[in-house]
Amino acid sequence: MTAHPKQTPDAGAVAAFAALHHAEEPLLLPNAWDCASARALAGQGFPAIGTTSLGVAAAAGLPDGAAATRAETLRLARSLGSEPLLLTVDAEGGFSDDPDEVAEFARELHAVGVVGINLEDGLGPVDRHAAKIAAVKEAVPGLFVNARTDTHWLGDGDGDATDTFARLDAYQQAGADGVFVPGLTDLRQIAALVRHQHAPLNVLYSPGGPAVSHLADAGARRISLGSLLYRRALGAALEAVAEIRAGRTPAGRTPSYEEVDRPVAPQ
Repeated sequence: MTAHPKQTPDAGAVAAFAALHHAEEPLLLPNAWDCASARALAGQGFPAIGTTSLGVAAAAGLPDGAAATRAETLRLARSLGSEPLLLTVDAEGGFSDDPDEVAEFARELHAVGVVGINLEDGLGPVDRHAAKIAAVKEAVPGLFVNARTDTHWLGDGDGDATDTFARLDAYQQAGADGVFVPGLTDLRQIAALVRHQHAPLNVLYSPGGPAVSHLADAGARRISLGSLLYRRALGAALEAVAEIRAGRTPAGRTPSYEEVDRPVAPQ
């Protein structure tokens, strides 16, 4: 069915999403990969939902981080436009090195109701990523831009955090509303980053890393789950089929057919 496009989000929705980054408790942001997962997560009471670029790419049979899923990402945003949730989209590096093209994509997302966008630098040139952020904020001032640096995700996470600090400073000066350092799990380094810059800090939850409460105590204001839920869902499917093949009944909750079978509202 055709998705029902929602108009540009009102100021209240945009302000509500931004306020979640300054609340008493940090924003725990689960990441969905399709309509069913987004609806299920929203149904659990999460005030905002993100998307996962890996989940969107893998579901489409495309590589993650290769600027290959622009159409799929926009299609998912349009499909969720009629849903009563605050949606922020993982847009890799904006699917282009051209700041104007990234800004146009951000404008398209905002037009269907998206309140936030995550843009990653991939350890590319700082000036280029800063230019993307500035272009997005000029084109869509109300869109919450979460600027991600991959110093700890793709780099060596230098002990004195010189590169991380420099990149985040540049991105904040370009207009970023929040900053994101995936792969950073050391609580002392997280606290140091929080002290260094004024934008709310987003960290990626890791099952082997600090608990959410400890990340909060260190000053993280947004804790996202990335591709974890998508990968866990695949793992649960493999575990279930292995149990069935072995003659056992799989454990765990299985949503009913009716819970999942909710078509997108027609235009």
